[in-house]
Amino acid sequence: METLETAKLCMENRHYKDAINRGYYAAFYAIKAVLALGEVDFKRHKDAVAYFNQYFVATDIFPREIGRKLGRLKRKREASDYDDFYIASLDETAEQLHSAEDIVVSVRIYLEQNRGIVI
Repeated sequence: METLETAKLCMENRHYKDAINRGYYAAFYAIKAVLALGEVDFKRHKDAVAYFNQYFVATDIFPREIGRKLGRLKRKREASDYDDFYIASLDETAEQLHSAEDIVVSVRIYLEQNRGIVI
């Protein structure tokens, strides 16, 4: 996924806040792909995340850890984007990108196994 690769490049170049942003969006786009298969769409991120958690995490289609990681990604992205005094570290950024990659891989597996879609 291009957005995840962009996040990794940002981290390699020490643009940690941008890496956190791109990592979140990689995960967000992945869950939006799952929702799109059911022709479900939302204008607000919190609504898309809540729907995904209710219908895909709470029902054990995806493990609860995926829901927790998505929530952490969202909170960190909001802090890094909107908190004027937020300073992101390499360790924190690496953790965020690892979470984003876990979500993207989980969605990829789900789509391949359940929908025959290869991304």
